[in-house]
Parts: sequence; C-alpha cells; structure tokens
Amino acid sequence: MMTLATGYDPKSFESRLYAQWESSGAFAPAGDGPAYSILLPPPNVTGTLHMGHAFQHTLQDALVRYHRMRGFRALWQVGSDHAGIATEMVVARNLDRECRGETRDSLGREGFIEKVWEWKGQSGDTIERQMRRMGSSGDWSRSVFTMDPLASKAVVEAFVRMHEEGLVYRGQRLVNWDPVLQTAISDLEVVSEEEDGHLWSIRYPLADGASYVHVERDAEGNETLRETRDWLVVATTRPETMLGDTAVMVHPEDERYAQLVGKAVTLPLTGRRIPVISDDYVDRDFGTGVVKVTPAHDFNDYAVGQRHGLPMINVLTADATIVCGDAAIPLHYRGMDRYEAREAVLADLNAHGLLLEAKPHTLQVPRGDRTGQVIEPWLTDQWFVRMDGLGARGLELAGGADATDGQVRFVPGNWINTYRHWLGNIQDWCISRQLWWGHRIPAWYGEGGEIFVGRDEAEARAKADAAGYTGALRQDSDVLETWFSSALWPFSTMGWPDAEAMAERGYDEFLPSGVLVTGFDIIFFWVARMIMMTDHFTGRLPFRDVYVTGLVRDKDGQKMSKSKGNILDPLDIIDGISIEDLVAKRTSGLMQPKMAEKIAKATRREFPEGIPAFGADALRFTMAALAGPGRDIKFDLARAEGYKNFCNKLWNATRFVLMNSEGTAAMTGAPAARTAPEQWILARLAAVTAEAEAHFASYRFDLLSQALYEFAWNEFCDWFVELAKPALNGSDAEAAASTRHTLLFVLERLLCLLHPLVPFVTEELWQQVAPRLGIEGGSIMTRAYPRSEDFAGQDFSAAAADVEWLKAMISALRRIRSELGVSPAKSVRLLVSGGGAQDAARIGRLSSQLGFLARVEGIEAIAGDPPPAAAALVGELKLFVPLEGLVDLDAERARLDKELKRVAGELAKSQGKLASETFVANAPAAVVEQERSRLADWTAQHEALSAQRARL
Repeated sequence: MMTLATGYDPKSFESRLYAQWESSGAFAPAGDGPAYSILLPPPNVTGTLHMGHAFQHTLQDALVRYHRMRGFRALWQVGSDHAGIATEMVVARNLDRECRGETRDSLGREGFIEKVWEWKGQSGDTIERQMRRMGSSGDWSRSVFTMDPLASKAVVEAFVRMHEEGLVYRGQRLVNWDPVLQTAISDLEVVSEEEDGHLWSIRYPLADGASYVHVERDAEGNETLRETRDWLVVATTRPETMLGDTAVMVHPEDERYAQLVGKAVTLPLTGRRIPVISDDYVDRDFGTGVVKVTPAHDFNDYAVGQRHGLPMINVLTADATIVCGDAAIPLHYRGMDRYEAREAVLADLNAHGLLLEAKPHTLQVPRGDRTGQVIEPWLTDQWFVRMDGLGARGLELAGGADATDGQVRFVPGNWINTYRHWLGNIQDWCISRQLWWGHRIPAWYGEGGEIFVGRDEAEARAKADAAGYTGALRQDSDVLETWFSSALWPFSTMGWPDAEAMAERGYDEFLPSGVLVTGFDIIFFWVARMIMMTDHFTGRLPFRDVYVTGLVRDKDGQKMSKSKGNILDPLDIIDGISIEDLVAKRTSGLMQPKMAEKIAKATRREFPEGIPAFGADALRFTMAALAGPGRDIKFDLARAEGYKNFCNKLWNATRFVLMNSEGTAAMTGAPAARTAPEQWILARLAAVTAEAEAHFASYRFDLLSQALYEFAWNEFCDWFVELAKPALNGSDAEAAASTRHTLLFVLERLLCLLHPLVPFVTEELWQQVAPRLGIEGGSIMTRAYPRSEDFAGQDFSAAAADVEWLKAMISALRRIRSELGVSPAKSVRLLVSGGGAQDAARIGRLSSQLGFLARVEGIEAIAGDPPPAAAALVGELKLFVPLEGLVDLDAERARLDKELKRVAGELAKSQGKLASETFVANAPAAVVEQERSRLADWTAQHEALSAQRARL
C-alpha cells in the first residue's frame, strides 16, 4: 500500500488513476443489475472541447458513476460528430495555409475527403484525450463516429425507408442559402442581429388606368390629405429583390385599398403586370399598409405565394449575383452582385421618379455563423422530410415536469414550452447540403432526371430496371445535413438496423437511455428530431428525461468567444498554463492587430501569472456546484480555487484518520459508536445520504454539491475530527477503538458519496482508507453508493442533540477567546448560571469533552452575580469566563461598549420593522415570524451584554 503524500497534488495521481480505470475495463457495463445509459451529445471533430463540454460532461459522468455504484449496468455511450460544414471549412482553411495553391476543388472530391479523414484522426483523438483528462468514464470500446460504418448503415437505411414511405422527397422550396459556402444551412447556423439599414419607399403604378382616392389622417383622426392616385407606395429594405416580385398585397379588411384587390400594378423597371392580392399576413397599421410579395426570396412571402398560387421568380444565383437566363429580369442587371444590383435599381427608380423616400431603418440581418455573410432565402431543389405527421407524433411523446408513462420528461419542466412552440409551427425539413464531407445521399439520377433511391447503386439499378430505365445512373453529389444522422444517434449507436449488431450492443437494454443532458439551444434541432425519428423507426422513446442546461459564460456573464478574448480551455484550468502561452492561445488567428493587442492586455491584467493547475476534481466540483436548474453559469476561477482547497481539506482529514488508525487491526462492519460524537456524525451521514439520493433524482447538482461540501468540510473535517480527539487521546480504550472505526467508516462512506463529482481524489484516498476497513483490492468505482436505507432503524437523535449543544458551547467559548485575544492554548475557568435540567445533565455527560476541546479547567455553577467576566448565551444557559488574569479590564469595557452599540442598532432596526403596520400586514408570514425571532435574539444579547457591562 502506498503512503499518502503530505500534500494534495492532483498531477501526481490523476493520469495514473485514469489509466488504471480504463485498462481494468471499469467503464464497460457490468453486473446483473438493471440497465442505465446516457448518450453523449457527440462533440464536433472540428477542434477541442470548450467549457460548455466540460460542464455537460461533468454532469453526465456524475450520473453514470452514481448509477454504476448503485449496481446498474451503466453505459455512457460516447462518440463524435462529423460536423459537415464546420469540418469542411476547417480542412479547406488548413489546405490554404499549409499547402499553397492547393484547394478543395483542385484536390477533387476523393482527394479532399482523404484530407478530411486525416484531420478527423487528429482532432477526434484530441477530444477523447481531453475527455479522459476530465475523468469521463465513457465506454471507449463502443465509441461511435457518425461516419463509421455502423452509423452510416443506419443513415442510409433510414433515408431509403422514409423515401419508400413518402416521407422523404425532392422538391423546390425556399431554404437558408450561404452564398460563400454555396450550400443550404439550418436555422441553427443562421445568426440574426440588429443592424442599421434603410427603408426605401417606391411607387408602383396601377395598371389599366386604375386609380383610387388616397386619404391620410393624423393621430386624432383628422383628415390631413385627400388626393386621387394611380399608384401604390411600397416600402422595402431589399429593393434588388423587387425584380422577382409577383404580387403586391394589402389586408382584406383595409378599406383604403378594397376596390383595388383583383386589379394589377406595373412592376417598376420590368414592365411586368402583377396582381394586387389581399392576405391576413399584412399589418395594415405599418407603413402604407401595402407590401411587395417576392415568394422566391422571403420565407413569409413564400407562404403567401403558396396560398395564392403565385409564380416564383428566382433572381439570384448560388453566389448571390443576378441570374442571367431569365427573360423576366432586365438585361442590364444580369450578372451583377446583389449589392451592386441594389445600387443600380435605386438609381434607376430615382431616375424614373419612382423612388419616393429613403430613411434609416434598424432591421434583423441573418448571417451565416461560419462565414459571416448575409444569408439569402433562396429557391432551390433540395431533399426534404415531411414533418406534419412526425411533428404531431412528437408533440404526443413529450411532456413537462409531470410527463406520463410513454412521454419524455423535460427538466426543468418549463422547457417543454419551447419544444411545443417549435413543433406546433414546424415546416418540412431540408436535409440536403451541397458539400462533399458527409453521408452522400443514396439517390441516383437517370439522364432524363429520373430518381432511383437505393441502399447502394446495385439496388438503385434494380429499381431503374424495374421501372424500364436502362440508361446511365449518376449518384446525387449532395450529402445529408449533420442533424439527420444525429437524429438517429439513440438507435444507430445501438446497431440498428442490423439484428446481430443490435444484440451485441445491447439495443434492448439501453434504448431508451435514462437521460439526455443537453443545452436549450438545440431542443429544436436535435432533441425533437431524436424523439420523432426514434419513435418512427423503433417505436420507442430515445430517452426518458431531457435535462436542459444553461450556457457557460465568463465571470461577468459574457458569452465566451474568441473575439471577446475570454475563452477558457478546461485543460488549462486542470493542468495550468503560463501567461505567455495563454496570451498566444487567445490571440492566435485574430486578423486585427489592435484587437489582438487589446485581448493580450486584458489577459495579462486578469491573469498576471497565468492560470495555476487546479486539477480535474476542482473544475468538476465547480461545474456541479454552479449547475442550477436551467440557468446560465457564470464561471469564476475563484470558485475553482475554493474547491481545490476543499480537495486539500479532504486530503488532510484523511491523513489525520490514517495516522490515528496506524497499526490497528482492520475494522470490519458497522462501528459500535460508543460516544455521542460518533452517534452524531452517523446521524448526519444518514441525513446527507438521503439528501444525495434526492438531489441525484431531481438533477439538482448544485444542491448535491452544497450538501456534500457542508458535510465534508464543516461536519466531518472540522467538527468530528475535533470531537474525536478526546476519545482518541483518552483512557477509555473501547471508546478510542470505536472512534477510530467510526472515523474510517464515515470517511469511506463520504468518499463514496463524493466520488461521482470528484472521482480522482476520492479514488486516491479510498485506496488508503479501504484496507483499514478490511476492504482489499478493487476500486471505489465498484463500491456500493451509500443509501438512506443503510441507516434504517438507527436513532441517534438524543446524541445528535447533545453534540449540537456541545458545538454551541465550544463555539461560544472560542468566540470569547477570539474577542478577548486569549490564546487557544491557555486554560480558562467557566462559570454557568440559568439553563435547565437538560443543560445540567449535558454538562455532567460532556464536561470532559468540553474541557479538552475548549481548554476549560473547571466548570462551576453559580447562583448570584458573577465576578467581572466575558459572557455568552447558549439557549437559556449563561456562560461566564472570569476576566481576572486574562485581559485588561479597561480594554474589555471598551470592547463591550462597542458591542453594545452594535447590538442596540440591530435591535432598533428589528423593533422598527415590527412597529411598521405596512411591514406586518404585507410581508410574508414567514418573514414576519423570522423578524420576531431576530428581535428576541437581539433582545437577549443586549440584556446579557448590559449585565456584563454593569458588572465591570
């Protein structure tokens, strides 16, 4: 057995212990208990883990370790995602930087994909190394990458089946289009922010000589203008798209334009006639109440166009230039960039007297999160999933905090509202992307545009032959979007659809999983789709609970980002980093020198000596302690420093216990608990064990951390270690032996309680403690987690009350020593008066402990006034420490005067509150009662201090 080092140094054992765990196979499901599994939201293979990963991985690992110790066949299914767009961009940038002149296109599809696989090998390994450093106990032998053959087979099977069922189709619809990447992107990859722009008012002439009487009124309804007009005024923020207008629109109940509905306008600059239509979508109180309809370039207009059967005129190409081959678009605009076309259109409108006004306007501008370019709603042929039926079923399958059997439960329950809102307004899902990296769509085209979908080219060929087509076939060049393969994650990782793989991987055991731990930002894109797809293909739920976390922000509540220079790397917190390396990491890749300089200065100011090594346990405990229900986390390194101190405290307490049990025989079974302090700590252990069970069940990691911290630091490491010393140093051999046993027993159970949160330090300490209890070999990971039922029939309430009294006495006497400046080593006399029979009995039972721990040389009960003394109050018992020989009486009088003034001020505040009828009438009853209790406390303190001052 190794000797425990004198100081806590996580670097000396964390990596060693993880290697031992992994090599022993401890992370694989074992035993014959019930199955429990967690799905890791697969991180993208585009770089390294961030603080959000560290946060969520800590909570997932804690749950897996807890259930493993509870006897479950626990599985943490790990893996990573191919992240189509992100990975393709990273590799393309690397090519440009490392291979001058080499590009994605120059390599060709196969050559480029080879480069991506090389990148995946490097990045994927980095992510797994980081997770191991965090202590993640995932079963790495079962790790799945979304492009592995196992997952790829599921993706192809799902696509083919859904196509055969009519749920997957190819069609022309409006999508988010990134003109730089030249691919459709999901809503999640679009960031809309307010930007300054303009609102242009344009005159659209009425066709066929039509006219109407235009009337304007002020805020009071008084008529300010009446004139006959043969035009309508339309306002737009994107005048270049008017080239694709196919209608103008008014509200059906707007009397101003009722006579014009069904008539036409001449579209400026093109001469095309387009109809005037009515639709409830129009806000008649905004602007003139007339809006242009461009179905091919606006999602709302697209819906209007669908309702009214309007033509769709696409005016832009894939790279956001004006199309060249459409006769509906005037020749001189063709081939222009979209913003060049905007200026040309505005100039021509102005030249024709049709541009009435241009005014500043703040608008939401959608930009691609990868390129930063303005996203275009673009009409294009894509593959889609029909979502109406799937969406309706998805709504049935999810419930709030009180979900019924057969429903997914959301924790916190309010997040079900976000889920329902999205599914209630769901549109068909665009699943194709114009990329090379990803699952290539299993569809083949004939020379005449025929489409044949198959699991491979042979199956597509067979379908073509059956349809009478014998020509050449060409596979679709697009790939499926990442969220499609991710939606299958709960069952693709379990071997679906291959029966042999399903049996081998435990499909029937581990689907559904116990809980999904994820951020609120992907409830739409991932959680909902996993629920729908898993139900559709397996008839099962993907998971029973969804625990929704907030985001990890910096200590000031700011989002962590490279541009802000406030990113923290979890491994830098665990292993430490010099200030030079930290500055280099935060400023690398920044294009603007001024920004890099600003971030460097801020970093040096915040971390002048870099970041010290805190160890994985301190970081994990910090994450758990901050994990309030559904709220964002403000991460402060000061908290990590505090929890490193907590680990050190635990380390030192263990050294004390080991030193005091050195050379004794192994102590097996439950301790006899002969002394009151032993019985008290066992009662507290029972209570905190019940708390831990409740907090794990409700995913309240913050309350779990708080409860275990308080028990470990205050009750065990501070109080029980102190309370044990009289017995350990006394003449009662049986009490000493029992106390040693209880120290070891409670410490071992405490280490087990803490293990899911701080696995490394608890394992290292447990390996030293376990043999003293007759536990040989094994790991703390396989120990039974403490259960409240372990303490059934145990009633130590009387002893617990005695010890709470003893603690109050010791605290009061220590406070007197501190206030008087009396050395802790100096013995004092104690006079007592008042109190009840129970106080007298406790003095009799606990006087030896009190004398040892508070350095009291004698306890004397008095009936009259005491000599000059420092006083304290414990319940109704008055304590007096005679001052003669201890302090300067003049100084003590001054101290008491100061304390009396302070207490009098607090007493007056409390009296003032309770004298206020408003406070008593309106404050909650519990608050009023609390204030009355405070008044009683302050009154008692004031009386005791006044009496003491009078005696001096």
